[in-house]
Amino acid sequence: MDWEGRLREVFDRIDEHLERKYGGQYPLHPNRPPSGTTDSREQDGLFDLGAAFTPGFGSKHGRGYVVEIRLATLSHVPPEVVEEIEREAVERLRAELPAAFPGRDLRVERDGHRYKIVGDLSLGEA
Repeated sequence: MDWEGRLREVFDRIDEHLERKYGGQYPLHPNRPPSGTTDSREQDGLFDLGAAFTPGFGSKHGRGYVVEIRLATLSHVPPEVVEEIEREAVERLRAELPAAFPGRDLRVERDGHRYKIVGDLSLGEA
């Protein structure tokens, strides 16, 4: 829980940044509260960022956390904008992981059409 809590904090900081930069460019899904109005950044605003563990069967990178970047809008978001947002989120994730998990060899790798956090996922000294 500590590991995933730290990861959640990293995603929350990235979410805040993306909301400031892109949040006003697309209308929110009608059922989505405005950014910062709930107790969870996953539940409000334009972005829903997170990661889900996968054992990695069939992946060249093996087990890890698949990075999920979703936009909560019914409007069309051009593919190049989605790619720009994903690229920025991944750059920030790569920059923040070492501070959140000091001494761990964690990487963010492309795995098919998605990104995945791989490396030392141990529960040792967190």
